[in-house]
Amino acid sequence: MKVYLDGQLVDESDAKVSVFDHGLLYGDGVFEGIRMYHNRIFKLREHIERLYWSAKAILLEIPMSQEEMIQACLETCRANQLREGYIRLIVTRGRGTLGLDPRRCPKPSVIIIAATIQLYPEKVYNEGMTIATVPTTRMLVNSVNPAIKSLNYLNNILARIEANLIGVEEAIMLNSEGFVAECTGDNIFAVQKGRLYTPPLSAGALYGITRNTVLDCARELGIPTGEPNLTRYDLYTADEMFLTGTAAEMVPVVKVDGRVIGTGQPGPITAKLLAAFREKTRHDGEIIFS
Repeated sequence: MKVYLDGQLVDESDAKVSVFDHGLLYGDGVFEGIRMYHNRIFKLREHIERLYWSAKAILLEIPMSQEEMIQACLETCRANQLREGYIRLIVTRGRGTLGLDPRRCPKPSVIIIAATIQLYPEKVYNEGMTIATVPTTRMLVNSVNPAIKSLNYLNNILARIEANLIGVEEAIMLNSEGFVAECTGDNIFAVQKGRLYTPPLSAGALYGITRNTVLDCARELGIPTGEPNLTRYDLYTADEMFLTGTAAEMVPVVKVDGRVIGTGQPGPITAKLLAAFREKTRHDGEIIFS
């Protein structure tokens, strides 16, 4: 495997960062997860734009333009002969000294990893997932805003640990007001009486690229959408539920906190949206090999 590291494509065994990199020492950096489908990097420009927004929010100056970053992603995929898979794009504050001060890191580091991925077994997509609400709450928007995809994922990891301990694959995280925010790595959707709902960004939900794509698909299909504050009651009484994320794509949910959702099987609106989403992946994005 070839890895892009600070302007060069190097062998996986040579892709190394300093132990003094503030991304390692303090989680000081940002990242994006991006999918490749059918020889295209899906929504690449949207992902790159979000990466630069995250970097701007933490005053991290990425040492290349957005167009140069796009070309670097394409070059990394070509070097690994990939037409399907997953890209992890990382920008760290770079090598510095011990201590939090980012001014001691003169040069940020850019890393691009392109590989294959399967987040969940195929059975989960066909039969649905069981999830549960956990005690760990989503971070406050006035602390580390969830819109920033930072390298510090401990909030999500603690929630995932709690999910693991009770034997489910994913965890619902509430915000400090008790409203549904998102899952540890995915946005959450509920269907009630033919209408599609998802928590607003103000509740602590990530500005998800897949989330936005599914909302676009719903509007094109004539499915009404809304982004109100949701409680656990709204999830328990939903007719259908599913999760969205770049790595996960669309995952049906059939049980929450011991309550069966709808019929206990992936629902018809979920199926329509999944088909529309997959169709978009065939046509949207930057072509890897011309």
